[in-house]
Amino acid sequence: MVETVTAVAQHEFVSLSAREVFDAWTDPALLHVWMERHLKARDALASVTRLDVVAKVGGRFHFADTRPESDAWGYYRVLERPHRIVFTWFVSAEEEDENSSVVTLDITPKAQGSVATIRHEMDGQWADYIDPTAKAWGSMLAAIDDALS
Repeated sequence: MVETVTAVAQHEFVSLSAREVFDAWTDPALLHVWMERHLKARDALASVTRLDVVAKVGGRFHFADTRPESDAWGYYRVLERPHRIVFTWFVSAEEEDENSSVVTLDITPKAQGSVATIRHEMDGQWADYIDPTAKAWGSMLAAIDDALS
């Protein structure tokens, strides 16, 4: 049995509904808006260079930007609008071969807004990266809020 570790991030959206948060992850135009915002916050000169999305179960996504080694891709396993998205997340061919990096996004509606929780389960060899991974997912959720609220 392979040991796994999980990074967790959560964000409360005061003005975005569960549907709006879900769509932010699956609609290429919305993805571009918040990903560009997220990227610029880290590197003002960087920009999104690739954003391919086939938002269906079994469909693939591929994201890249102008930073070296910025490619990330994966496959959608679950798309239950507006509550849940499950996808794989790879940054190397070796990770894709191992197929052990899975991200689950659960979105809970509230009376006003919604709460999103991301759980990124990965091979235990990445245990030292739990905190930075959780921080990265959290900053992506915050970028969605900043860009789309």
